[in-house]
Amino acid sequence: MRGQLAWFIVRRLAVSLPLVVGIVFVTFMLVRIGGQDPVALLAGPTASAAEHAAIRADLGLDRPLLAQFVRYVGKAASGDLGVSWLSTREVLDEITQRMWVTLELLVWGVGIGAVVAIPLGIRAAARRGSTFDQVVRAVSLAGFSIPTYWLGLIAILVFFYLLDLAPAPMGRIDVVITPPERVTGSYLIDGLLAGQSESAWSALKHLILPVCTIAIIACAPIMKQARAIAAEVGDSEYIRFARASGLGPARVRRMVFRNSMVPVLTFVGTELVGLLGTSSLIELIFSWGGIGQWGLQSILNGDFAAIQGYVLFASLLSVAVFIVVDVAVFVLEPRGRERA
Repeated sequence: MRGQLAWFIVRRLAVSLPLVVGIVFVTFMLVRIGGQDPVALLAGPTASAAEHAAIRADLGLDRPLLAQFVRYVGKAASGDLGVSWLSTREVLDEITQRMWVTLELLVWGVGIGAVVAIPLGIRAAARRGSTFDQVVRAVSLAGFSIPTYWLGLIAILVFFYLLDLAPAPMGRIDVVITPPERVTGSYLIDGLLAGQSESAWSALKHLILPVCTIAIIACAPIMKQARAIAAEVGDSEYIRFARASGLGPARVRRMVFRNSMVPVLTFVGTELVGLLGTSSLIELIFSWGGIGQWGLQSILNGDFAAIQGYVLFASLLSVAVFIVVDVAVFVLEPRGRERA
């Protein structure tokens, strides 16, 4: 099985590589024909035409677009993603420093949302038409209807401003507390590892509101999808046969749960990737400082190198998540191994 799994992963990587290159190419071209001129931003309003030309040549923007792209891919393959024109820092350093901040938010939020939504959705499918089912469907619909930024702002208004139960939305830790030494990139985990209970407690308090916001956003589609999948499995012939054979309700529920997990797990992976863009608004509202907020600010300011690095990171994260999901499905679903 190990050899089959290794070959399966190699095939997935081979299929994903052209997709990543295509996404990078489209992004590379779009940011250059989008109308934003970073040379004017860097040179300032009083710069002469000669200074504009010198900056353009220094950045390599005087070359043909295709030549610029080939040069960028060659450097990216060696780990050189360029320098952010606004922060003057290496883009790769920015990504490696900020990505764990965003992943902490996403993993906690989507994880909590999935843990809550999956059992509720499967239970609602088993009791279709009941009051419980109607409530679950209404909650799911409400979750779909709430704008992300509005939910975050309301959470800040209620729990920070009105009730004074949450810390100020100004980063990941109180400004008067020294962050723990960086190990994982998570202040909560690093504070626990370092034995700094004060910094860990402060990090936990700052995590609650943004994580709950993302959990609510993730919960609605996962709940709806889990209900739909479990309902379809419950109506399948083998489940009807199991009921007709006299198997107890608990045994049938376990069969439905087991056979629903593979498509539900696939959807949760898709939701995790899809929320990467959504998290940029949450990070901006809570001044989180992750890669989502950094990418959004780069887009608004026309920072070409940072935009390309952000899109490349998002593409690679998507590939990694989908490969992990595919491997989990490969392990959990023996029937699909021969077709893999």
